[in-house]
Parts: sequence; structure tokens; C-alpha cells
Amino acid sequence: MIAISPRQLEVFTAIVSAGSVRAAADQLGLTQPAASMALAELERLLGVPLFDRHRRRLRLNQHGMDLLPCARDVVERLRELAGAVGRAPGGTLAVGASNTIGNYLVGDLLGGFVAAYPRVKLSLRVANSAEILAGVLDFGLDVGCIEAPLAHADVESIPWRQDRLKVCVRADHPLARRRRVRAADLRGQRWILREAGSGTRSIFEQASRDVLGPLDVALELGQSEAIKQAVVAGLGIACLPEAAIGDALAARRLVALHTPFLPLQRTLALIVHRARYRGATLRAFLDSCRR
Repeated sequence: MIAISPRQLEVFTAIVSAGSVRAAADQLGLTQPAASMALAELERLLGVPLFDRHRRRLRLNQHGMDLLPCARDVVERLRELAGAVGRAPGGTLAVGASNTIGNYLVGDLLGGFVAAYPRVKLSLRVANSAEILAGVLDFGLDVGCIEAPLAHADVESIPWRQDRLKVCVRADHPLARRRRVRAADLRGQRWILREAGSGTRSIFEQASRDVLGPLDVALELGQSEAIKQAVVAGLGIACLPEAAIGDALAARRLVALHTPFLPLQRTLALIVHRARYRGATLRAFLDSCRR
């Protein structure tokens, strides 16, 4: 039987979440040499490296990915056991959020949980929906919150809240003065869209495919804020989350068009790997979001 210690597993999971041995050592209150020794001993006992080393940087390899869910399960169960019944959640939680949520709805996503559980150290990764899904699948993230529709056998999707996209134009655009906009008015327009993998783009393309046909995509940008500024600059029109354009609408720099022929309502969802152990901290976060 391999004599792996809980401390070795704790160091391993901390390195994955913190991104480096030094950051993991600080997180656990260890010296860097002690953390390095714990990782080296774990790899020796298992007989395989858990990280690829390149220029003193660690990148989780397939052996590490295979070990990670089990290691996190053991570490969290032992923490709960040591904490006794009724102890408030603690430790760390790695959360991923798609760009709209991370940039405009982060307070709604995290605020209640942070206020209720100040002992938990949260890390937030903001990226497009495809990247957040990848992070949940490889256990780099404990939980994600995304905009895109999801059907994946390894992931549970939990509805969080409703959101709406809006087709918007610059305030002096000819369509801005129209009380009624038809689908034909949007055909042939120059569009500014998010990149492939974005939940916002996926929803818009699904909604517009049969109504607008092929789109003339003038620009692809990786952030809603950049797209908003490009529309204000007159470079094209866009479909953006309602939460992202409130300030520009109030300042009358943008106008949101009434487009009932486009189904742009969507559900934002929390995603968790089905194999992920739902310890007290993760359960508390999910409960906070549901409330």
C-alpha cells in the first residue's frame, strides 16, 4: 500500500489552485522548500510526475488531471471531518465566470456568499463560456457560471438567473430613429460580434440564423466592453447583454432596438462536474446562488 499523506495531497491541490509552489506554500502556511518536498515525495510514491516542468513553471499533466478529483475529494472530506459538525465553510473555492457575468454580474454572483462566509478564499477566472467549461471539466475550477446553452454528460447545469441580449446601434444610426425595426432592416448591416466560444455569440447566432441569414461580420472582439465602444465609434452594430449596455443607453450613446422577431432571452447557469465532491464550501456557494 502506498503511504500517501493528507498533507501531500493538500499541497498538490493547493499548487493546482494557486498556480505555483510558492503561492501554494503561502496559502498553506508552509515554507516553499517544504511544499516542494511534499510534491516531490508524492510524485515519487506514485511513480509518475504530476506536472510538466518548463522554465520553472508547472503545468498539470494527464497524471495530475487523473489524480486531482480524487485528491480534492480526500482533502475536503478530511477538512470537514476535522472541522466537526456545524463548522462554517472554509478553505478555497475556484470559481469561473463567462465574460458577461464576470464583468457585469460578479457582485450578484459572489456578493452574498462573500458576506456570509468571509473565511473562504475565493479565486475568480473570467473567460468565455467554452474556456470556463474546459476549466470545470479538467477540475481546474470548482464551479463555473456561463451564458451558453450546455449539454455535456460530465457536467450538471443548474439554472441561476434570466438574462436578455439587445441589438444596439450608435445613437445617430438611421435605425435608432425607427419605432419599428424589421428583420430586413438588419440584413446587410455590418456586425461586431464576440469571438467563437462566447455564449453571447452562440445565443445570437442561433436566434438570427433563420431570421437574418448569413451575417456580415466586420469585427470579432473578445470583450463586450470593446464591442460597445466599437459600436459607439460607428464601426457597426452589435448584439450585447442588457447588463453590459445600461450605462451607454442612459448616456444616449447607444440605442437598443426593439427586435421581437429575435428570441434573445437566455438562462445563465452554474455548472459543476458530476464527479466533483460537493463539500460544505461548494454546497454553501450553490445554495447562496440559488437564493
